[in-house]
Amino acid sequence: MANDVAEEPVEESSAEAVVEDDWGAAMAEQTAAESSVLQTSNVEQAQVFSEFTPKNKLNDTQNDIDFILDIPVQLTVELGRTKIAIKNLLQLAQGSVVELDGMAGEPMDVLVNGCLIAQGEVVVVNDKFGIRLTDIITPAERIRKINK
Repeated sequence: MANDVAEEPVEESSAEAVVEDDWGAAMAEQTAAESSVLQTSNVEQAQVFSEFTPKNKLNDTQNDIDFILDIPVQLTVELGRTKIAIKNLLQLAQGSVVELDGMAGEPMDVLVNGCLIAQGEVVVVNDKFGIRLTDIITPAERIRKINK
């Protein structure tokens, strides 16, 4: 029996060694695969980014602007606002006057997609209303107003 007991640990240690070797081989294989993927990825990224590097910045800028020029936006000129109860709204008829919070002669807000971009004054040209821009809101001012 002593021989049997002595043989079992030897078999277990050889089995453990085989398992450890399998794990070591698997880990080495995974490390090699990851490093080759990383090298391939770096080469691909270098190729992708080299395609987008501008050769002629003026020409590329013009192409970028041309790309967005045909995108439609909603332009709104706001004369003023008011809150009104539904019962008063239902009483409105042709010729009714609704008081707005904007004052006569005060600049009108010009909004693009709901964002204030300018202010101006109402003008009439050939019996059509228009707006003459008097103040353009800079991007820095727009951001400042959002943060308030």
